[in-house]
Amino acid sequence: MHNGFKRVVITGMGLITPIGQDVTAFWNNLIAGKSGTGPITFFDASNYAVRIAAEVKDFDPEQWVDRKDARKMDRFVQFAVAASEQALKDSGLKIDESNADDIGVLFGSGIGGLGTIEEGCVVLHTKGPMRVSPLISTMLIVDIASGQISIRNKLRGPNFAITSACATGANSIGEAFEMIRRGDALAMVTGASECAITPLGMAAFHRTGALSTRNDDGEHASRPFEANRDGFVFGEGAGCLILEELEFAKARGANILAEMISYGASADAYHVTAPDDSGDGQVLSMQRALRKGGLKPEDIDYINAHGTSTPLNDKTETIAIKSVFGEHAYKIPISSTKSMTGHLIGAAGAVEAIASIMTIRNGIIHPTINYETPDPDCDLDYVPNRARCVPVRTVLSNSFGFGGHNATLVFRAYEA
Repeated sequence: MHNGFKRVVITGMGLITPIGQDVTAFWNNLIAGKSGTGPITFFDASNYAVRIAAEVKDFDPEQWVDRKDARKMDRFVQFAVAASEQALKDSGLKIDESNADDIGVLFGSGIGGLGTIEEGCVVLHTKGPMRVSPLISTMLIVDIASGQISIRNKLRGPNFAITSACATGANSIGEAFEMIRRGDALAMVTGASECAITPLGMAAFHRTGALSTRNDDGEHASRPFEANRDGFVFGEGAGCLILEELEFAKARGANILAEMISYGASADAYHVTAPDDSGDGQVLSMQRALRKGGLKPEDIDYINAHGTSTPLNDKTETIAIKSVFGEHAYKIPISSTKSMTGHLIGAAGAVEAIASIMTIRNGIIHPTINYETPDPDCDLDYVPNRARCVPVRTVLSNSFGFGGHNATLVFRAYEA
């Protein structure tokens, strides 16, 4: 027991991203500063104001599921299954009748099967309601990724999905952590998946004014905290962690990758898309995470920022970090994974949790790429352009979403 609660460790990780379809490839590209952004290839975007995105190229769902099953899954579910299969294999967790009741799945998505919805609407309007596929309802719903992971692995523990826009992945991991901490499960398969680089998805997010229009230079379009940033790059992917109760993991001889220390969540209660200028909601989320973890500001060695590359978010997050950490804020290296992956919407927090854990394990902080001109409003250490070798014990990772959702995760090097 730890502070009256059970301790929770990470034993497996898996992901699908625009810069790598397994953890090793992703990490190597991340520390090398490789951008995953390029011209949209999934559909003809020639008449769109935004013609760039961070696509997952050459993904083969049949590497993970047979062709018949793959055809019954939206791409966001295929990503989720692929990430979860990787994570379960990485963990070495054997599921059988002795433990299946106590292993759950909490896997979210910000949007769900948008591509399936769009295709279904075309059929509905051109061919009529009787031609709509009977499979559509079980392909588009947000919780179906969680359901499919559970069915495929015969996991009978708690099973549901969380949706909190761009905070989805972090909220999913945080709530899975709390379930183990309070004794509702021995292990959880958790994370999030997103796949919305579709005609409607791109049009909708552009119309919010949130996306970069740097169409002729996509590789340099995502530039968090930099003076010339003009919006985020829409991305897709999935991230999955295996969380386990410490004693359960030790008893089976698991390879423990890191420990999850804390989770904070809050709301801005301010606006559907814009963060509160004061940063108060983000401050509350970070403060809760520190307080629940029994941590002082100076205990944090690195912050994996939400860092979207929008003018408002990066300024507000900087204000919030300074408010929480005071003078120590200037000593903490901060970087944005989104500078390379683009913004994976619901999946962002899950993929960034993996980046955070890899930072602890490797003692390397990945850069914030495309950082050319400093912004006076963003005056912290954003690890510009080059990775940095620094021992890192404790990492804080932020995720903030449309609707005013804020989530903060804290990971630490595992010590027995």
